[in-house]
Amino acid sequence: MSLESFFNPASVAIVGASRRPGKVGREILVNIVRGGYPGKIFPINPGVDSIDGLKCYPDLTSIGEVPELVLIIVPAETVADVMRQCARIGSKSVVIITAGFKEVGAAGSQLEQEVLRIAHGAGIRVIGPNCLGIIDTVHKLNASFAGDLPGTGAIGYVSQSGALLAAILDMANAVGIGFSTLVSIGNKADMDELDIMQYLADCPETKVIAGYLENISDGNQFVREAEIISHAKPVLLMKSGATGAGARAASSHTGSLAGSETAYECVFERAGIIRCNSIKTQFDFAQAFATQPLPEGDSVVVITNAGGPGIMAADAIESQGLTFAKLSEETVQKLAAKLPAAANVNNPVDVLGDALAERYELALEIVMADKNVSAILVLLTPQAMTEVAATAEAIVKEAKNHNKPVFACFLGAEKVEPGLKVLRRGQIPQYDSPESAVAAIKAMSDYHRWRHRPKRVVKLYPVNRRKVENIVERHLRLGIREIGEVESKEIIEAYGFVTPKGSIATTAEQAANIARQLGFPVVLKIWSPDIIHKSDVGGVRVGLKSAQEVMDAFDLMMFRVPKKMPEADILGVLVQEMCTEGKEVILGMHRDPHFGPMMMFGMGGIMVEVLKDVAFYLAPLTAVEAKQMLVNTRTYKMLTGVRGQAGVDIDAIAEALQRLSQLVTEFPQILEMDINPFMVGPEGTTPIAVDARISVEKVGQTK
Repeated sequence: MSLESFFNPASVAIVGASRRPGKVGREILVNIVRGGYPGKIFPINPGVDSIDGLKCYPDLTSIGEVPELVLIIVPAETVADVMRQCARIGSKSVVIITAGFKEVGAAGSQLEQEVLRIAHGAGIRVIGPNCLGIIDTVHKLNASFAGDLPGTGAIGYVSQSGALLAAILDMANAVGIGFSTLVSIGNKADMDELDIMQYLADCPETKVIAGYLENISDGNQFVREAEIISHAKPVLLMKSGATGAGARAASSHTGSLAGSETAYECVFERAGIIRCNSIKTQFDFAQAFATQPLPEGDSVVVITNAGGPGIMAADAIESQGLTFAKLSEETVQKLAAKLPAAANVNNPVDVLGDALAERYELALEIVMADKNVSAILVLLTPQAMTEVAATAEAIVKEAKNHNKPVFACFLGAEKVEPGLKVLRRGQIPQYDSPESAVAAIKAMSDYHRWRHRPKRVVKLYPVNRRKVENIVERHLRLGIREIGEVESKEIIEAYGFVTPKGSIATTAEQAANIARQLGFPVVLKIWSPDIIHKSDVGGVRVGLKSAQEVMDAFDLMMFRVPKKMPEADILGVLVQEMCTEGKEVILGMHRDPHFGPMMMFGMGGIMVEVLKDVAFYLAPLTAVEAKQMLVNTRTYKMLTGVRGQAGVDIDAIAEALQRLSQLVTEFPQILEMDINPFMVGPEGTTPIAVDARISVEKVGQTK
């Protein structure tokens, strides 16, 4: 169903319209009329004949025609009756402003379900309940109680919080930021953030999609659809309430490090969504995307009339990972010929404190023609001779003559205000600090790179799925959640991993015989399905170099561990060859209940919990994404080799991550898993999965 009738309806009915000032039904009716809505307006109130000269109707059925959009502003307990009227007359688009539904508890939730049942039965789409309303500036529809109709602009906004939307609207009006559409989705009983984002993606008046969310309704669908939307238009989202670690206690290293905040970061990265941590940042980014072409690279040139701000901008460019543009020799020569001898003709281009508008314009014209320049940041401080408004006019003029993004930072307050007005009219984004401007350039550069990234290709490896199916199904049938180390290794071996040789011993003598066959040194590990972190209870001994050391370690382990964990079912001790070459890393997965498997990579061994230097990404992984996970860790340089140490096989780690990604994608029963440590050496050596743990649950039972 098209959502056009919500935002460009031929007629609107306001059920609960009122004469009384301060009532929501009054404010919405006034806003619709005052905003200049050109369609038919049908106030519904059985207690009055007319409101402000508009004929008032007792109910929807008495109108005599079908209103294209119905706004409901009546007590919660009567909303279902109004919905039945909508069903009878054939109205298909409804906005329920009324609160008092699932946000207030069980009784309200039942009311909401009843309303939804009526809507679904009649093919009605619903925004709300418990929302501020909707605004479309293009069609002059202000069906909200958020205040006056804002200015027309290219930003479409969707918010789960009505109060925050009202504040955002007020702030935007104060600085002259316009919108195409604003939607308060409230409880999201029917239509959610994705419905509105898809509409805005198709809306020709909308260039940028922005929003505030507290949760996402359907995680898997959001990942799929948001990526398509982001390819069409930039999406800037604030997301709150994502710092909880989840209700279920995590048993693996990966699970303990993967909170819901991490999941949202992974989702936004995959979908190309630009995460904004404040309203200011969102406004900063939105005005840039709404008014400027995307930079085709990351090289920035700075033009300034003061040295200090130019240095601040240079520092910000470097810290954000952008490139400080190296101007061509031709550009430098042209600048030297046009600017005073004391001017700096390299980047940052310092036009000096006495620069008039003409000098700024000359510098702009020259640097914008340089192929080495992707974006231009113009800084101005209001000195005695500065022509603030005229300089702004020059910036607007030059920006229109070239297809490169231009950003302005006029530092000051009262003295620069005339220039800010010119910049706003000329659609040049203006920032209150060089750092804010550079952050916006960085966001646009990253988005351009994301849109032009290679097509995602997920490689599938030949594996033994039947082997894994048998192990997983047996554990689920027996109600065993934790798969022991031996069978966990059998699972990853089926997906191409190499594990150390070893066997289970039930006596000290048997352990010594196994050690002789493997060759010294060896490792001993307690074998129990009830002991996850073996080292914590003294269940691991490494570097055992003789049969006597093995027997002594076996006896001591079997004596001490049962005392520390008397309820654990101890089946024996795993005797395993010891891997001494290479660096320890960890590969893992935690299945988020909303978004699915999140892959994890970091430095391994016990350091994973100490450093917490890990990277996450949503499965399935491509080769590029797997390598990027490594790069995203602070300790990546340790893997490539530092201070004379040899680097490790980066491609081998990336392949292992892809194989693990394939495993957890093909087996949704796997809830969490770690391979830790994963020993990886130089190129040409075989990585070894030294230890593994896997937990499983029946699909649909994840808490």
